[in-house]
Amino acid sequence: MDNVKITPPGITTTVANQAQKAMGDRPTSTTNTPNMREGEKQLTLQWFGNKDVRVVEAPVPAITEPTDVICKVTGTTVCGSDLHLYHKEILQLQAGDILGHEWMGIVDEVGSDIKNVKKGDRVVASFQIACGTCSFCKEGLSSMCDTTNSSSVQEKLYGKPFAGLFGYSHFAGGFAGGQAEWVRCPFGDTNLLKIPDSVPDEKALYLSDIIPTSYHAVQCAEVTKGKSVAIWGAGPIGLYCAKWSKLAGARRVIVIDRVKERLDLAENKIGCDIINFDETKDVVDAIYKLEPEGVDCGIDAAAFRYTKGLLHGIQHAIGLETDSCEIPNEALRAVRKFGTISLVADYAAMTNQFLIGALMEKGITLRGTGQAPVQKYWKELLGKIESGEFDPTIILSHRFKIDEFRELYEAFDKKEMGIMKTFVQTKFSGPPAPGTPALSSLKDGDVKPSAVV
Repeated sequence: MDNVKITPPGITTTVANQAQKAMGDRPTSTTNTPNMREGEKQLTLQWFGNKDVRVVEAPVPAITEPTDVICKVTGTTVCGSDLHLYHKEILQLQAGDILGHEWMGIVDEVGSDIKNVKKGDRVVASFQIACGTCSFCKEGLSSMCDTTNSSSVQEKLYGKPFAGLFGYSHFAGGFAGGQAEWVRCPFGDTNLLKIPDSVPDEKALYLSDIIPTSYHAVQCAEVTKGKSVAIWGAGPIGLYCAKWSKLAGARRVIVIDRVKERLDLAENKIGCDIINFDETKDVVDAIYKLEPEGVDCGIDAAAFRYTKGLLHGIQHAIGLETDSCEIPNEALRAVRKFGTISLVADYAAMTNQFLIGALMEKGITLRGTGQAPVQKYWKELLGKIESGEFDPTIILSHRFKIDEFRELYEAFDKKEMGIMKTFVQTKFSGPPAPGTPALSSLKDGDVKPSAVV
């Protein structure tokens, strides 16, 4: 998920919620308010304010529409994009929203119209909720489904909204997310993928988002055999982009970041050249020393909220811009003439000092990836995991229990304890798969980033 929409200057969550109430909901093909099972409770991670998330007991959802599937969650996680919710940077958040857009589980109950999955099936959910029948869904562009997002605010801001998303505020449809023990999945035949027994949960979970998102970003950057690639950002998506670029036959992949552990992983496990921008005076100059004509492809997998220079830091702080264009500007300078840049980072609204002249005069193709159409790539990518060509666990660092989600958000936000990508288990989860991290605890400090079973 390319971390979604950030608050434009002058618009607060309160104002956005008031505007939504005044305009009314967009008509949708499904409801975001499910029925509940009588007397049953579950653990959920809910948002209550800036840096205020809590594990709260809540009702268990029930079949509400004939195309629904109810799943028992066996694996979930926290994503970098969830930190925007954590910091109250997303419009239309409401106290009590259940978070989480990456999840998988076991089918517990199906609606009368469901044909493709049955009770007991292991499934992974797409982070986006697609109807499967609108014109965009029929084109394979599930992330742009026209019928599942009720946000009139998003429609007003962007002209047309993208699909509803699990657990990502009412700006993305207001659906309960997967940082929970049960989830209602609308249009289950479209938004769930069956997982074979040969693929453990620890490898299947990230098919919900970051595996197809990173693959889509590499496709948009037009990475092919013999090309050189520069990737800004060595988070989970950036590192997956590096791996997909290598698998596409790129002759050189350069990864730019400041976190030593992540750069070490890129260099030692994926075989990339690395640039630490804290230790390098001029990133663009360092790239040209490696590739004198510039790189063929650039991928921006960094984050809008991390400004590098004083000017953008000030503008960001006082609301003169929502996003910094420092990384796109570096990419525009570093990519060769008639090269291609893919933006998978979390850009949202407005930026200043954008180097538009380089874009035009160098003939560069600059492509926003949008939310990745997960279903377009699902089966192909599952096949690559089954064959061993792609190992998602390369970035898996920790395993925690669902009741430690609050502590996990805090540690993940502070980049503490070497946390890269986590697997969060529930009471329905099986034991850790061989070769994956053993269970750790943030509450007692028993964190084992390198301990595996």
